[in-house]
Amino acid sequence: MKILVVEDDLTLSAGVCFELDCSGYLTVAAYNCKKAAWLIQNEHFDLAILDVNLPDGNGFDLCRTIKETHPEIPVIFLTANDLEQDILNGFDLGAEDYVTKPFNMKILMRRVEVALRRNTAAQQPLSNHWSDGFLTLDFSKLTAVRGNEKISVTSNEYKLLKALIENAGNILTRQTLLERLWDIEGNFVDDHALTATINRLRTKKEKLYANGSSIHIEFSYYFCF
Repeated sequence: MKILVVEDDLTLSAGVCFELDCSGYLTVAAYNCKKAAWLIQNEHFDLAILDVNLPDGNGFDLCRTIKETHPEIPVIFLTANDLEQDILNGFDLGAEDYVTKPFNMKILMRRVEVALRRNTAAQQPLSNHWSDGFLTLDFSKLTAVRGNEKISVTSNEYKLLKALIENAGNILTRQTLLERLWDIEGNFVDDHALTATINRLRTKKEKLYANGSSIHIEFSYYFCF
């Protein structure tokens, strides 16, 4: 995995690159926006770590450029800018994480690991079959089975489940779900219908795992209300 580190503090940059290299990653350092933008256009990177305050610009603009040209590259901000609005701006630009200085190096390494793992999973096409060892879903046949018991799931519930599984660990807004699941197919489903579908799935999930099973569906799929 190749990581771009954009940080104008040379000591900090060297320290972050050293820790990443020791963890098995390949790092490339840039100390300003111009060099970082050139590297993004001419080399392949699996992740970018960006400072916000840079000598010739700021990391927010650089992140915007990265997401416009290479949306598949996850971005982690590493900055002293710790105001709430700065953090929100970072996530609004598509950053996967926002780490404020001073920071714990071990925690940064773990966040890098999580961002890369999440991005790798997101780029892998979802099979028509999904199972957690307890519940099995077949998205081609629109069936759900628990053991030998067939579970009733509606077409919209299947669509929602598939979208959530494809984006495991990511935040999906209500508007995103409406656009991706139904609008692109020409079928209109309003906000109330989406709420009803989510509530039905939650109820069914609770019933499916209400008997003390040690196997639990991974429902770490987040959506904003």
